[in-house]
Amino acid sequence: MTYTVAVRELCEFTAKQGDLDLRFTPAPTALEGIAGHAVAASRRGAGYSAEVILSGSYQSLRVRGRADGYDPTQQRIDEVKTFKGQLDRQPASHRHLHWAQAKVYGWLLCVQEQLAHIDVALVYLDVGTQQETVFTERCSADDLRQHFEAQCQRFIAWAEQQVAHRAARDAALATLAFPFGGFRTGQRPLAEAVYKAAVAGRCLLAQAPTGIGKTMGTLFPLLKAAPAQGIDKVFFLAAKTSGRQTALDALTRLSHSAPALPLRVLELVARDKACEHPDKACHGESCPLARGFYDRLPAARAAAVATTIEGKIAPALQQARVREVALQHEVCPYYLSQELARWADVVVGDYNYYFDLGGLLHGLAQANQWRTALLVDEAHNLVERGRKMFTAELHPAALTQARSSPTAAQHAPVKKALDKVRRAWVALDKAHPAPYTVLEEFPDKLLAALQQCTTTLTEHFTDHPTEPDGALQAFYFDALHLQRMADLLDAHSMVDITQPDQRSVHAQAKGSKPGDSVVCIRNVVPAPFLQPRLAAAHTSTLFSATLQPARYYADLLGLPDNHVWVDVESPFAAHQLQVQVARHISTRYAHRAASMAPIAGLMAQQFRARPGNYLAFFSSYDYLQQAAALFAQQHPDVPHWCQSRRMLEGEQREFLARFTDTSQGIAFAVLGGAFAEGIDLPGQRLIGAFVATLGLPQINPVNEQIRERMQTLFGAGYDYTYLYPGLQKVVQAAGRVIRTPSDEGVVHLMDGRFAQAQVRSLLPAWWQTR
Repeated sequence: MTYTVAVRELCEFTAKQGDLDLRFTPAPTALEGIAGHAVAASRRGAGYSAEVILSGSYQSLRVRGRADGYDPTQQRIDEVKTFKGQLDRQPASHRHLHWAQAKVYGWLLCVQEQLAHIDVALVYLDVGTQQETVFTERCSADDLRQHFEAQCQRFIAWAEQQVAHRAARDAALATLAFPFGGFRTGQRPLAEAVYKAAVAGRCLLAQAPTGIGKTMGTLFPLLKAAPAQGIDKVFFLAAKTSGRQTALDALTRLSHSAPALPLRVLELVARDKACEHPDKACHGESCPLARGFYDRLPAARAAAVATTIEGKIAPALQQARVREVALQHEVCPYYLSQELARWADVVVGDYNYYFDLGGLLHGLAQANQWRTALLVDEAHNLVERGRKMFTAELHPAALTQARSSPTAAQHAPVKKALDKVRRAWVALDKAHPAPYTVLEEFPDKLLAALQQCTTTLTEHFTDHPTEPDGALQAFYFDALHLQRMADLLDAHSMVDITQPDQRSVHAQAKGSKPGDSVVCIRNVVPAPFLQPRLAAAHTSTLFSATLQPARYYADLLGLPDNHVWVDVESPFAAHQLQVQVARHISTRYAHRAASMAPIAGLMAQQFRARPGNYLAFFSSYDYLQQAAALFAQQHPDVPHWCQSRRMLEGEQREFLARFTDTSQGIAFAVLGGAFAEGIDLPGQRLIGAFVATLGLPQINPVNEQIRERMQTLFGAGYDYTYLYPGLQKVVQAAGRVIRTPSDEGVVHLMDGRFAQAQVRSLLPAWWQTR
């Protein structure tokens, strides 16, 4: 069996050496890089060939790639690298890697064109000045062959191990049995749909009830399909930590059910959760785990992917395991996990690892031409998460802190550039003094000032790489992201300016002044950004208990026209869940005060009729606190506890720990918050829920503009902006009550609007509201 590797990945494996060095070095964006390569190619002669596809073999290894350019008249191959700043500050290790790549391409071209020698050139293009610096080395074909074979020899043992691993993995997956005695009701249709989508290479949107085992019902069939479909990697993408843990638990169960299953499972976590030395910078002169990182990486990598440890099956590469291996070999756990993503079969991580503009997993998949399969957990969250990924904001406090930084005080060009941004911002606010303004395009003068400022800051950071300035860098990155989104601005996003809220006492006392606004490129429809990522995968399944109506999610997530929709029938019977509509209650904002007493009375009545554990959901913390205070005053004998703002993970665990099989009480929580989805409280741990809201987003100028944009694009402005997102949260929250076929409970929908026909049509079909 042949192992195929990209030139870049081969050299990343064999030629990287020395320290991990992540001191700030300004780098071109992907668009700047593409443009830079085009500029370099346009300057060559008429016979010049750009993007030359090359491949070659060494024993069982096939190496392929795309050389940046070849000039047959000069017999020269170019490896083009774009950069910002000063080239003489480039680390020697980077230059070493670039030469390694260039010479591999040189050998592959010598074979293809039957050349005895060739000039190998490193072409460094400054994207700011458009000037080129070229380093050329004349190489004989024999020298290049020796270089190529040396790289291959360093890699081939690993490649042979990978080939053996892949063969063993696929053989085991082909015979993998479902790890439970049988499928739950509804789980088999879901699994069949996932399998068929994988075989057909299509995108599946699957609505499946909470409690049927969606995670196992999607992972198992996709892994079964992987061998025949040639799937290299499965990416399980989740919105929350709980979703990642459920996936890891399911994969552990699969491994235990098939002890011979050599499946490499990797968990990716955020940098702040994996960093061992948060007080140190990411380079060898500061952090001991960065010093010599690439020299110690091979041993750490080999230990991490070992299938057995002391004769026992090695555990999955969850955060604790990666940390253990990393510290044993004195390398950074976070960056070890990034390296291991290349060699894992299943990667479990947050949405942003694939869908973000700089998503690691998508970048690796493209570079290596992997055939990937996506599982997107709780996919209803991807709408809002996608909007956040592709939204860019400038806050006045960030500019103020940057202007007050030591760097600005000591370096006149930096201060001058920041001051120019401030002046442009003040002028913009003077021209648009209204509390909220939507612009047709991003303001030219502010954009020009930001571009000049980021250029100045780029030069400064390049000249002073050992002088970190957190406030200045934070503003710099915000400005760069905003410029990038300005370049991509289209109907999917809007530009708005929000002045300080004069309704607050603090704001009125302080008084606002021009330059205090928040300037935003606000993404409304993430589909144009998500669609290419979905299309890049061989197959993808987006699943959730709340994906209704399907057209809404297809429109906003950019699903391909030929995607498949499946609505899995619920395994639960109507008698298991009493759904009662409190028609006498209105939770509209104007009626909030009047709603408190009947809400408290209804909750107390239900608790006394059937004591146990309940969750009560409200639309905001203020509403929650007022309702809880009144409830405590009127019914002091009923135990209750409340969710608070910005609860830490430990506090969240304590909140949930109060739900036991023998406890009783009512927990007050916010709809759409940490306790409204993704938690599992089966049996007597939770027997009912109260929902004192339709979950509709607040009517405000921003949402009204979104409604207008949705109306223009899809013809359903109110539904797309308010109704569908609101009821999705309600159904998710109510779904906490019935988790297993033996559960029974009650849900009180405390608002008369739940009786409306359109609202009822968006609730689960198996609910019978009263």
